[in-house]
Order: sequence, then structure tokens, then C-alpha cells
Amino acid sequence: MNKLSLANLPTKIYRLERWSAECGRNIYIKRDDQTGSEWSGNKCRKLEFSVKEALDSGCNLLITCGGIQSNHCRATVAVATTLGMKSAVLLRISEEPPVEGNYFLDKLLGADVRFCNREEYSHHRSEIMQEMADEYRRQGYKPYIIPEGASNGVGTLGYYYAMKEIVRQEEELGVKFDTVVVATGSGGTLAGLQLSNIVNGYGKKVIGVCVCDNERYFQEIGARISKEALPYLVKQGEISQEKADFVANNLKEEDFSLFEDYVGIGYALSRPEELEHIKRMARLEGVVFDPVYTGKATYGMVNELGKGGRLEGSRNILYIHTGGLYGLFPVSTKFSF
Repeated sequence: MNKLSLANLPTKIYRLERWSAECGRNIYIKRDDQTGSEWSGNKCRKLEFSVKEALDSGCNLLITCGGIQSNHCRATVAVATTLGMKSAVLLRISEEPPVEGNYFLDKLLGADVRFCNREEYSHHRSEIMQEMADEYRRQGYKPYIIPEGASNGVGTLGYYYAMKEIVRQEEELGVKFDTVVVATGSGGTLAGLQLSNIVNGYGKKVIGVCVCDNERYFQEIGARISKEALPYLVKQGEISQEKADFVANNLKEEDFSLFEDYVGIGYALSRPEELEHIKRMARLEGVVFDPVYTGKATYGMVNELGKGGRLEGSRNILYIHTGGLYGLFPVSTKFSF
């Protein structure tokens, strides 16, 4: 594979014994929060491909974007610094932020930081990053822009191959996962998992849990970036052009399944019941989830397991822990103990 080797792979999979006993299912966890330290979480798998493309293009500056506590921005900055590249991040804020959590690490690792408000981020982040790139070019840099979450064709290869890793681990563990669940905030992780599921005929349910927006929004993103990934898979020698054409012609937005009822009061905003769930799971299993992604996703799983629905008939469920620990500390005062 034409990628960098950054993440500590394969990440561990094990059964969550007490949660499994409570819900009468086999709940397993894949610890993608342990892909590294500075670049811990799911973004590292995507960056192995995105940053390799940047280096192959002769680029020496990475530009990306996200919220003030973006795991993706922190991971991108960490990777850039490790490789001797410069980094710049566009961070969405509503007011002057305290220097803490992921934002603190962005600063500590030497990133240039530019702020924008929610309106600018929602409608103009691509133009703003392009303006940043133009300015750095005038300074003599060769920039490479990575979209939000590295969720594009090349980035989603990270989770195409993660699904293949999961299948290899099934053989080692002697278990077959019928369902794979993951938090979804920009769409690339879900897209890679489901694209691999379809291309390789694994026959699994792959379900995203929306932490922002809704199912329709991420279905469009999932289909679009999966099709963007196909030429890369051909180039990697993973699939033939004939297979890529077949998948592209038959892939539908409805192939991407999501729970959309657990966004709560908004992206990176937490309700008391979500924080209580994070505390409960930490004490039940010794696993720490974050308030932005994994806390909401597993809170959604708890609720959906009691309903049936799309988890009806799922006996061996794999939840992919996508990281986010650093984003937990800025909200520590909101927990009750």
C-alpha cells in the first residue's frame, strides 16, 4: 500500500464483558483511540494516506480545519511536526477560546492558527483555506489542503483497510462481527468501512451514529467520497478498473446507514444524560469516551439496543473507539461526582 506508517496497528479488539452481560449481546470494542499518543484516534489512519500524497507532491505545509477541539486538526499538526512539515489550522469558534485540550496541543506543536465563526466555517471554509494556501505560497511554501476530518477519497482509504484488518482479527479471535458501529462527524470513517464491506463482500451491517447533521446528509457524503476512493484503490492494485466501474455504477446513498437521533443539542454540545453515560461507562468497563463523538455514539447504542430496529438480530457487535480523550478535559467541570 502506498501510505505512511504512523499508527500503532493493528489496534486491539476485545469483549466488553459487563456491558455485554447487561444488554444480552456480545459487545466488542476496537481501540482506535490507541493508534498513537499525539495523533491518537481514527484520523491517523486517514492521514497515513493523505499526508503520503502530500509528500509525494512535494508539499511541505499541511492546512486543515475543524472545531476548536478538533481531534483531526490536532492529529494533523502532530503528524506534520513529526515529519518536519509546517502546519496551519482553521478553527471554528464562537468566542475567544481558552488554550486547553486539543487546541493547547495545536499551539504546543507549533501550528499556525486562524479562527472563523460558525457561519464562515459552514459556508466558506474551503475558500478560506484556499486563501491561506495562496498566502503561504507567496511565502515560499508548497501547501496541501486536507478537508475536514480527512474525509475525502484518499483519506477514506484508511478505513477501507481498517475493515480488512478487522476481518483478519476475526479469524484470530474466532468470532464474526455481524455489525460494526462508529461515530460519524465528517463521514470518511463510515464511508471507508462500508466501501470495504461492499467491495469485499463481507456482508456486515455498518452503522454510523450521527454526532451532527442527519442520516441523509451523511448518506450523500458516504456515496460521494466512496466513489472518489475507487480510482485510488485501482492505483493501489487493490481492485480492477472493471470492479471499480461496477461498484461506482451500483453504489447508492441508501447503502450508508446511520442513527440520526443522538445529535442532542448540537455538535460538541453535551446533555447531562450523555455526560452521565460517559461516567457510567468509565466505571463499568474502564473505558473513557469523549463528549463529542464516542460518548454520543455509545449513548445511541445503549438506546438502540433496547429498541430492536436496525440492531435487531445483531449478536456480535463491534464498536470502533475513534478517540477524543483530549477533548474530554475542557468539559470536566460539567460532570457531577
